[in-house]
Amino acid sequence: MDHPAGPADLDAADRAPSVPQQEHQAYPKPTRIVIASRESRLAMWQAEHVRDRLSSLYPSATVDILGMTTRGDQILDRPLAKVGGKGLFVKELETALLEGRADLAVHSMKDVPMTLADEFALVATMERELPQDAFVSSRYASLDDLPPGAVVGTSSLRRESQLRAQFPYLTVSSLRGNLDTRLRKLDEGQYDAIILAAAGLKRLGLGDRIRALLPVELSLPAAGQGALGIEALASRPEVAAWLSPLVCPVTEACVRAERAVSRALAGSCEVPLAAYCVVEGGALWLRARVAMPDGSRIAAAEVRGNVAQPEALAADCVEALRADGAQAILDDLAHP
Repeated sequence: MDHPAGPADLDAADRAPSVPQQEHQAYPKPTRIVIASRESRLAMWQAEHVRDRLSSLYPSATVDILGMTTRGDQILDRPLAKVGGKGLFVKELETALLEGRADLAVHSMKDVPMTLADEFALVATMERELPQDAFVSSRYASLDDLPPGAVVGTSSLRRESQLRAQFPYLTVSSLRGNLDTRLRKLDEGQYDAIILAAAGLKRLGLGDRIRALLPVELSLPAAGQGALGIEALASRPEVAAWLSPLVCPVTEACVRAERAVSRALAGSCEVPLAAYCVVEGGALWLRARVAMPDGSRIAAAEVRGNVAQPEALAADCVEALRADGAQAILDDLAHP
């Protein structure tokens, strides 16, 4: 694993409640913690994973999960980009936090809007699972094996744009639904292959469905892909203190850089944008792409910099992206 990054100032949009290390012990240990979660099988796995970690940390505490159905789970007949974007997966969970029905919410970081309302904060980013996209098919071993016209399912404009750019002879089709629904549609023959986040398959014990991991050079991941984030009220620093042992400093630094790129470029489900950061040789290595959905134009950039300054590195990356044509792409997407 990469070596932990050093401390750094958090970008305002991702700022956790300020809890100086010496004050962590000033907060009493929790007696009960309630976790808000979507009710999909993957979301519940994530919530149960956090529950088990917290139960180990605080064996005398009761840790419960409040399962909820979000608008994003209910609307399955339209592309996510057309019905409100990733925020549809977190709004109900945030309402539970505001109403005091839950203390924290567990999210896939790639589903968390790039700017949170002032009432909320990301208080922990946990160690990352596999960040790559996965090729899943019952008949073919890889994208290269697919014949012309083969139908590939994906819910992501980011994946679609990169696929169309490199495999223009394939048919890319929209694919919505939770992980089990997507796999069922593949098994029913509605698609020749589908592209999913490898992390979700691994977490649910479905790693054997992965026929190939897509190299990041081919399909650069989404900001935060593979990482779990925990959200709480900004007014509750004690929750941040309870969760501090779950923070992975390396993942946190990398995800902060990725999210800062997306935030600066108004990244949403309607903008095919990829941002992926790793720690290599003691430095952050950040790569990003902005594309037209049909893959006809892609702006790309990569930068390296200080692990303690992920937002500064992101600003450099955004400047390089704009120099490579990202602004023209964004302008065309905003005014089709």
